Amino acid sequence: MQFDNSFDVALPPSEAWALLMDIQRVAPCMPGAKLTEVVDPKTYRGEIAVRLGPVALTFAGTLHFEELDDTNHKARGRAEGRDAKGRGGAHATATFHIEPTAAGSKVLVHTDLTLSGAVAQYGRGVGIIQSTAAQLMKQFADALRTDVIERGAAKSESEPAPVPRAPARADTAPAAAEPISGFSLLVRAIWDLIMRVFSRERPR
Repeated sequence: MQFDNSFDVALPPSEAWALLMDIQRVAPCMPGAKLTEVVDPKTYRGEIAVRLGPVALTFAGTLHFEELDDTNHKARGRAEGRDAKGRGGAHATATFHIEPTAAGSKVLVHTDLTLSGAVAQYGRGVGIIQSTAAQLMKQFADALRTDVIERGAAKSESEPAPVPRAPARADTAPAAAEPISGFSLLVRAIWDLIMRVFSRERPR
């Protein structure tokens, strides 16, 4: 299945690009994500935890950037992951690019997602997956703004000279964000779908 999402960043495109390409810095902003290893500048290993009602899923996998265009602020990446208990897997190819806006930048993301095994049942409703992805993007953007941009700006104002940050090691990767509740996202997605159908059918 394919879907598109976008979010805004209150930074000019060049700064937004540099921030988003700092995977070790932004990975903790993704709900349930944990970076476990930096293989090379284009390849990363990690985990993402999702709770679907009483069922907790943890996908371990690899993200590899197949294309990075620093000049035009475009990238294409491939991610593959398997559930730790063997209940299936996910394969995704995502492309994103950054466009300038009056308030800073807009990040546009196109995703081609394939689920396999038992977890594939959660992908039967494309609208639900799209709505869930939109919620994930929103939470990521909110965390990015609060934890990285705003705190970074406050720190720069209080400290006259920033101290160079040493490269992070795989065994000292940033802590993961709290696992996201997939159940609550699905409920929200179903509600959004109902409202869209109701709006189409309501007499004008």
